[in-house]
Amino acid sequence: MTRHARHGTEPVTSRRARWWRADEGRVTAFVLVLTTGILALAGLTLDGGLALAAKVRAGGQAEAAARAGAQAIDLTAYRGSGVVRLMPAQAVAGAQAHLAAEGATGTVSVSGDTVTVTVTTTHPTRLLGLVGIGSLQVHGRGSAHPQHGVSAIDP
Repeated sequence: MTRHARHGTEPVTSRRARWWRADEGRVTAFVLVLTTGILALAGLTLDGGLALAAKVRAGGQAEAAARAGAQAIDLTAYRGSGVVRLMPAQAVAGAQAHLAAEGATGTVSVSGDTVTVTVTTTHPTRLLGLVGIGSLQVHGRGSAHPQHGVSAIDP
């Protein structure tokens, strides 16, 4: 009879082996939480990058529509006196037509000689839908005003 059998103790290595073989679900909860966290981080990375690209695209669409609207100048006033004056109704129509041609929706406003366009779009998510975020809303804004020639870079 061995010493362990006489005293009712078992070696430490045997207890560790039994713990590793035990199927009591200790690791399952940890793996579930860890997997959810990793998927959420991957979703933030992927969907955040796609949302940023959609924001840049919406900003470009808004700026292009604003430039299209800023082309609606009063030619009679320009030819007669050289004054560049914006025609608000035609500017709004021109910007809206440009947005429609690009398949975007937005709001157009004219204040003085400046056309301002705001594009709002909803971007569906790919991975964040797994944690309950189905879409992200992005905005783009652009403004333009008519110029008489190019004399300097206007920031």
